Amino acid sequence: MRPISLPDVAYGATAVRPQWSDLPKSLRKAIAARLGAPIAAVQSAGGGFTRAFAALISTGGGPNFFLKAAPLRDPNSQWYAREAAITAALPPEIDAARPLWSMEESGYFVLCLEAIDGHVPTLPWQPAELDATLQAWSTAAAALTTPTTPGLPSLAEIIRSEMSWWSEIAAGREPMPRTAHHTAAPAHLPELAALEQSLPALVDGPGMMHGDLRIDNVLIDRSGRARLCDWTWPCLGAPWFDTITLLISAFASGLDADAYLAPWNPPPEGVDGALAALSGYWLIRADGGPSSASPHSRQHQRFSGEQALAWLSDRRGW
Repeated sequence: MRPISLPDVAYGATAVRPQWSDLPKSLRKAIAARLGAPIAAVQSAGGGFTRAFAALISTGGGPNFFLKAAPLRDPNSQWYAREAAITAALPPEIDAARPLWSMEESGYFVLCLEAIDGHVPTLPWQPAELDATLQAWSTAAAALTTPTTPGLPSLAEIIRSEMSWWSEIAAGREPMPRTAHHTAAPAHLPELAALEQSLPALVDGPGMMHGDLRIDNVLIDRSGRARLCDWTWPCLGAPWFDTITLLISAFASGLDADAYLAPWNPPPEGVDGALAALSGYWLIRADGGPSSASPHSRQHQRFSGEQALAWLSDRRGW
């Protein structure tokens, strides 16, 4: 078994969010009225990398709800509205929390979702929780071979426009990330750029992807079933790419990520290209200054980029 690597901060504790009391009083009153009961307890969501409000809401003697809210001037409000529309259209066989209602009030957009009684999987991954997550994603990918949301961007175009950083570095338009100097990247830069450039043709496909399938976008409920959350960035392409983004944390957990990936039958050069593109994207972003989102976002990017590059190095014998 490979050595285990863990992020500096657990994924269930990365968020820095407003509290319930930070929301305008008129908004809190409107939310309680919409829920039809007084608010008994509010538990802020510990995971995620945005600074927007997200919390489990309990009402006196009634059901629980998961609430997201952001000022209309904040891009998060647009993302929440997008999530509401996308999640509402998902096929019923997909394990995801469904939107119950949304509203604009007091200069905020509010999204109310079904509450899931569960937890973010812990690292290192436990095989049972990883198996449940991969099963949930396999079911979702099969149900999304015909997209349920129109007008989605293609993964191939996203890679060309946003995830070709090794090519930029090789061309002298971007410096080598500071966090990459102690990795295999400097010695294999031409190969990384070539893998990245060949990737768009290998990920092309008509199916709808999650687009952000990582450990903190998964909840394991009390029965052990995995729920896939935060459907904000879906795109069109090969579903095995999402599987790779999820399995990077499995590689870090010392598990045989390639064995878990094998049932998806990805082309070997596609796997290597995905790991190259993801590592370059994350390591470049990790080099950025203080984030306007969570202060822990840079460590997540550094950890993810280094693990993606380590997995690629293992595969290619670097």
